[in-house]
Amino acid sequence: MSERKPSVVVLDYGSGNLRSAVRAVERAGAEVTLTGDFDAALEADGLLVPGVGAYDACMRGLRAIRGERIIGRRLSGGRPVLGICVGMQILFAKGIEHGVETEGCDEWPGVVERLQAPIVPHMGWNTVAVPPDTRLFAGIEDERFYFVHSYGVRDWTLETNDRTPDSHQPKVTWSEHGGDHFVAAVENGPLCATQFHPEKSGDAGAQLLRNWVRSL
Repeated sequence: MSERKPSVVVLDYGSGNLRSAVRAVERAGAEVTLTGDFDAALEADGLLVPGVGAYDACMRGLRAIRGERIIGRRLSGGRPVLGICVGMQILFAKGIEHGVETEGCDEWPGVVERLQAPIVPHMGWNTVAVPPDTRLFAGIEDERFYFVHSYGVRDWTLETNDRTPDSHQPKVTWSEHGGDHFVAAVENGPLCATQFHPEKSGDAGAQLLRNWVRSL
């Protein structure tokens, strides 16, 4: 008897590289459904939240399907969520684009703001600085990943203390562009996210998605 594949919902809320995300997660070993259905998104083993374009538009689309409640309820039950690109950015407290401030999901404190670099957008392959003992980047710590973005989280503000268990300490991966540094990925218990596009990042991105699917 073949081993059951973990079920993953790619959340369809009108944003993101949906078909390529579905194909990439299928290749990583999951049974994938593309849907915005509330119950299906809650019940899947894993939830992938994509996102491209403006922060404000993504949040409006997400709220239209109660996506912020889906994410919150999954995390309160310890159920895995992976955000990609703007799907990562909306997990933070707020985004500021073109003078417009938009409230995010507030799973992490922090502000998504324009990169302070001579050339924006940041587009292409880049290295990342990975923290120790990360499961998400296991075996691909020294690889390059594909970024396309003009905005990011440039300051990590989540406070922990010496009594915070190691398993609850967020593992933050950083990258740099044009002299500016920004959060490239976060691994925080059931909530993980990448600013880069793993589905466009060749073998390294494929391995990252396999690492995530295997954790479900």
